[in-house]
Amino acid sequence: MAPLPADRAFSIVRIDGAIATAARLDEALTETPGVQLFRRTSSASSNPTTQGLSLRSIAGSGAGRALVTLDGAPQNDPFGGWVIWSGLPTVSIESALIVRGAGAGPNGAGALTGVVQLLERTRVPAGGEYEAYLGERGAAGGQLAFAAGDLFIAASHQRSDGWVPVRAGRGQADQPLAFESSSLVARLAPDLGSASLAIRGSVFEESRDSGLKGAHAKASGASISLALSDQSPGLGTQWRLQGWARLSDLENSSVAVAAGRAGATPANRQFATPALGAGLNAALRLDHQDTGWEIGGDLRFADGETREQFRFLGGAFTRGRVAGGSQTVAGIYGEHWRQAGPWLFTGGARFDHWSSFGGSRRERDLASGAPTLSSSSADADGWQPTARAGLRRDGHVAIRAAAYSGFRPPSLNELHRPFRVGNDVTEANAGLDPELLYGLEAGLEGQGPWRWTVALFINRLEGAVTNVTIGAGPAVFPVAGFIPAGGVLRQRQNAGDIEAVGIEASLDRRWASAFAFHSAIAYTDAEVDGGSAAPQLTGLRPAQTPRLTAVIGGDWTLAPGLTLQALARHEGDRFEDDLNSRRLAAATTLDLRAEWRMSSRATFWLALDNATDEAVETGQTVDGVESFDTPRALRLGLRFAPGR
Repeated sequence: MAPLPADRAFSIVRIDGAIATAARLDEALTETPGVQLFRRTSSASSNPTTQGLSLRSIAGSGAGRALVTLDGAPQNDPFGGWVIWSGLPTVSIESALIVRGAGAGPNGAGALTGVVQLLERTRVPAGGEYEAYLGERGAAGGQLAFAAGDLFIAASHQRSDGWVPVRAGRGQADQPLAFESSSLVARLAPDLGSASLAIRGSVFEESRDSGLKGAHAKASGASISLALSDQSPGLGTQWRLQGWARLSDLENSSVAVAAGRAGATPANRQFATPALGAGLNAALRLDHQDTGWEIGGDLRFADGETREQFRFLGGAFTRGRVAGGSQTVAGIYGEHWRQAGPWLFTGGARFDHWSSFGGSRRERDLASGAPTLSSSSADADGWQPTARAGLRRDGHVAIRAAAYSGFRPPSLNELHRPFRVGNDVTEANAGLDPELLYGLEAGLEGQGPWRWTVALFINRLEGAVTNVTIGAGPAVFPVAGFIPAGGVLRQRQNAGDIEAVGIEASLDRRWASAFAFHSAIAYTDAEVDGGSAAPQLTGLRPAQTPRLTAVIGGDWTLAPGLTLQALARHEGDRFEDDLNSRRLAAATTLDLRAEWRMSSRATFWLALDNATDEAVETGQTVDGVESFDTPRALRLGLRFAPGR
């Protein structure tokens, strides 16, 4: 089904061409200011557990605070809520709609700060489309899209030898952030007359070194979805029914870093995280001249656990852990809209029931098999109403305003899985409650040769799940055990509320086919109110949350078949930790690209990422060792479509 007409009352950014030229999908999405992964890195170098997407820079989260869908099916991992972006090859994606702050409605649970609606490609040149590239530091990759009758196939493979993220103070413990990923997508869409049927399956696998000797991660998974839609004049103009299932697994090894970074010792080996997600969604829509409505509902189920070994003593792991549980979320919604001349009015409500159950944590001595910890978390459930309303007046200058609410249940990962990064340990918390968000916004949009938008928003995130600092090492803590010198212990907590006030603006223009200009900026002032749960956080900025992000770029057709592109991106400073004691400096990067269409079938391209070799700080340990994002990198490639 097409996007709701009601969505026009909310803040929407559409991305098309940037996806086709991006190395990875998340890199195209994060060109929109305020759209971010948890850390200041792309999925080419970040651990799978930090690849969750959030909008409006209200508060970054490894689990992500935005829902990502592909033709209606959620793409967030059933165990952790993050998105494995290598499982979504750019060659298979037609476009993306970023709906910021929309909250409730048909999107449902997880769309706390908004939703990213991905649309899969439906048109491929006869004979297919193929691309291959090579680059510095062992970078290489290729992708293809092919259609044969009703069958669409896309595949992608990438690899890189990476770079060492630590510069000053580098030691034997440090090694490059190498990675390799592969994915395959197949979709069958047979012709059923007026009805539309799509059966889609995909598989992916990625492995990466995490920048420290002995620290590795491997993610794999598969998904299947079936969507059926049709026109039904007797009951409603459109209806849709979809079912989907997703399997995922994660292996993740972490290490403890020795003094002076002279070496690393195994600290944890998460050898499996089997998880299953499944769901159904249905919608019925009636459009009648200038008014319409949609009703629908969805059901989601998730089950998963972490299986790992820890407490490395005498050259071997001495403890084992299995922890996990299950979740369900079910909701129904209704949405109504009406067009009255230039005015669009819309409103809707949603009612969800969430539950977490079967949670347990079992730890044992590996040598004797004797249990050392056995606990079961109490089942929890609740009802959550959400709603949204908006209005828009079209004209030379369009006016819009909206109010909304949304919620996100904590992921199984947040509830049950502790983790370690270097010497920093973060404990799980099976008693977490869902996060709630309430928001207001108003905006203006101008049409003409210069297209521009400006919007103000106020958001309140209640019960934000935050990694709260408990204490620093060297020390022994209950459950977590020994934290070495240079490390800290944190725990996930509903640490009060976050108030965020922000402004978003964009300015675009195209001069015939010769030149296109684009710029956008987002400023978000977010502040934590820790309340009685975490008073030490009151007045501080949420971790990994920049105030300012901005982009400016242009495309220039220098000669027939020759196009030059430039994109500059600035991000203000952010803090590594919840206590705002570790500041990550502001950074401005410049990406350059040239494309030469040698013939109707072949295009050669050259890309220079981070052309000025900016030092983009991505992390900082408690003892001051800094990590950095990718240095300047050159890539060159060839795109070929034999049927054109």
